[in-house]
Amino acid sequence: MTRPRETITGLARGLGVIRALGALGASGTLAQIAQRAELHPAVARRCLHTLEDMEYVGRNGRQFFLRPRILELSVAYLDAVDSEALVRDYLSEIMVASGHSASLTVLDGQDIVYLAHVGPRRVLRLEASIGTRYPAYATSMGRVLLAGLPQADVVTYLATAEPKVLTPRTVVDRGELAEIIEAVRRNGYSCVEDELAIGVVAIAVPVVDRSGRTVAAINCSAQTGETSSKELIDKHLASLRDVARRMSSALPHFPGLTNGPRE
Repeated sequence: MTRPRETITGLARGLGVIRALGALGASGTLAQIAQRAELHPAVARRCLHTLEDMEYVGRNGRQFFLRPRILELSVAYLDAVDSEALVRDYLSEIMVASGHSASLTVLDGQDIVYLAHVGPRRVLRLEASIGTRYPAYATSMGRVLLAGLPQADVVTYLATAEPKVLTPRTVVDRGELAEIIEAVRRNGYSCVEDELAIGVVAIAVPVVDRSGRTVAAINCSAQTGETSSKELIDKHLASLRDVARRMSSALPHFPGLTNGPRE
């Protein structure tokens, strides 16, 4: 009989409180935090007091808020990812060749999270930075990452996700999303236009490890007034794939990217 793994409930609750604060916009009352973290208020209060003593959380009256020291928790991962090297050695190449933005993301729950981004100096409808999150179902990189999951995980994602209409063109029907994800798996790329935000078009491809498992996605994104989905595919898909291939070969230099979803 397999014994259950040893876990620390208090640690899990504390991290849940941190996530709850982040979801609330980095600050909230005890009642709001407890509800968001699904904890009894007395438990949430003990977690908050502990985090306050450790200087990860501050308080102003009834409002608790995240303090800058919370960034320590992400430094090790960001160092392992080495986003500066990714931008310098790979994403900048996409930007220079295309004149458009380029990004790298990973899948975290039902969202994509940006780990690196570079763009030309212009005002864009959506400008991402490290840590930015978007729903996977409505983005080119999200669909690439979902297509890289085992089919059972895709089924679970579609069953538990709650797709919302972000624009008039956002696909929210689960059956249609399943077909789109399967097409992305067959084609090896995804192109999304006006679904996350009107005026934004992007094409994405997977970054895979030595076993062929998708661990990240990179994209080339632009405003629809500058280009079209067809033009992105015709002009930049081949070069995007080439960059992804070279990134895949270099994964041992970016250990933070080798710990993606596993079957």
